[in-house]
Amino acid sequence: MADKTKNESLGKAKAAKQDEFYTQYVDIQKEVESYLEFDPDTFRSKIVYCNCDDPFESNFFKYFAANFNKLGLKKLITTSYDGSPIAGQGTLFPEYNEGNGKRQKPKALAVTLDHVKDEDGDGAANIDDVKLFLKRNKAARIALKTDDQYPGGDFRSAECVALLKDADIVVTNPPFSLFREYVALLVEHGKKFLVIGNTNSITYKEIFPLIKDNRLWLGCTNFNVGMFFEVPDEWEHFHHIDKETGRKIARVSTSCWYTNLDHGRRHNPLNLMTMADNLRFSKNLRGKAAYDRYDNYDAIEVGTYKEIASDYDGMMGVPVTFLAKHNPDQFEILGYEKSYQLQTRKYEIQVQVDKSGKRSKVTKLNDGAAIKVDRPPTDQTYYIVDGEHYIQQYKRIFIQRRTQRARGKKK
Repeated sequence: MADKTKNESLGKAKAAKQDEFYTQYVDIQKEVESYLEFDPDTFRSKIVYCNCDDPFESNFFKYFAANFNKLGLKKLITTSYDGSPIAGQGTLFPEYNEGNGKRQKPKALAVTLDHVKDEDGDGAANIDDVKLFLKRNKAARIALKTDDQYPGGDFRSAECVALLKDADIVVTNPPFSLFREYVALLVEHGKKFLVIGNTNSITYKEIFPLIKDNRLWLGCTNFNVGMFFEVPDEWEHFHHIDKETGRKIARVSTSCWYTNLDHGRRHNPLNLMTMADNLRFSKNLRGKAAYDRYDNYDAIEVGTYKEIASDYDGMMGVPVTFLAKHNPDQFEILGYEKSYQLQTRKYEIQVQVDKSGKRSKVTKLNDGAAIKVDRPPTDQTYYIVDGEHYIQQYKRIFIQRRTQRARGKKK
């Protein structure tokens, strides 16, 4: 029992460490302002809630506070959590340093702004005025208490959920380890959101149905390039040190923005060639008489979005990266490869043969799209089923081009 408790504690500590990514200001600015290009009033008269951010450290707070008037916000609410290494440590808490300095500092805080104006009389309203306002107005910040289930400031706590209910749009970088639970809470309360998550979350059983039903999609920033984050000083592996802040910056290749806010990129139609032209000109298809078909799905294999044929209306298997180009008016998402309702064949016995020729019995072939080949490949793992040779494609999403009739019905 003691070992189990110890392992659970170690697991939680590891997850907490992996959640310590702090988003850079420039990345927040770039993403948020992409939505303004599509709709300048995206945030106008809205209550924006950043519920995973220390108000005096988070670049989410700094960005929305500095651009409060430009965005036309009604209110900005930011909460820190109990356990944050910086909660209650900022210089904007002068009352906690008065007297003998022994007054207990809060472990978690909520800061609310309902206006940003020129506090210092220099003729401009900016982040310095926000800092001055918060020093002068203690009522703008409240301590968040631990409840029966969660520590103070936890996005699942009663106080934070109450703040969530009043918010219009949630923008933050939530803990990757709690992403499923985090998104479920936002969906439960019908909130608009713009959040960062792991790219692997796309295929989570709790997330993919939202993508399929057009209730969640990828943000504007190209998710294929990853993102850079500020990380704690104790991190040993990092990309570089920021010259201005002196903080360590690490690249997280598996990270992207998720949202249900509309933006222009998702309405850009793909310019596609015909199937015949793709077979003639595409480097990957050149020399083939036809597109490969899956043996266990009634669909053709499309290795890249550029090879989607403009004159093919059937089901296609495409890489997960297609979602960065997905236009819901042009294509319908039918399912993910592990959605077995799409599968037309299941293999009972398989033998896996790796590149070195080593054989082993496996069941992995049933986990995804498989193509039957005339002869075993020499440069990749293949499978033998009843004497036939198969290769398995990497993760595939199944799509179908919307016809004019289908598009008309959707409208």
